[in-house]
Amino acid sequence: METLRQRILQVLEEADSPLTVDEIGAALDIPVRERKRLYEELVHLAKTVERKSGGAMRIMYEPPRCVHCGYVFKDLKRIRRPSRCPKCKSERILPPRFILLKK
Repeated sequence: METLRQRILQVLEEADSPLTVDEIGAALDIPVRERKRLYEELVHLAKTVERKSGGAMRIMYEPPRCVHCGYVFKDLKRIRRPSRCPKCKSERILPPRFILLKK
């Protein structure tokens, strides 16, 4: 039996392009209501992957971006999907996307 983090890592290893939390959750058959938990799991997994690989592998993410004005949420204290753009107040936000990079 694999842990959730091992299953997330497997999905990221098989991905050709960056994935959103919804795409990862769908691949793992995680209900929509429980997908917010994946953000926390990805943060811990990123630390573990980098430490265990000696820096050879790293989970990177593209920060969320406003569709309307293009504002990029670079300075988030925790990785999440923001609800509204602070610049234009639009609610059309592209979620962060994650990918596993190997050196």
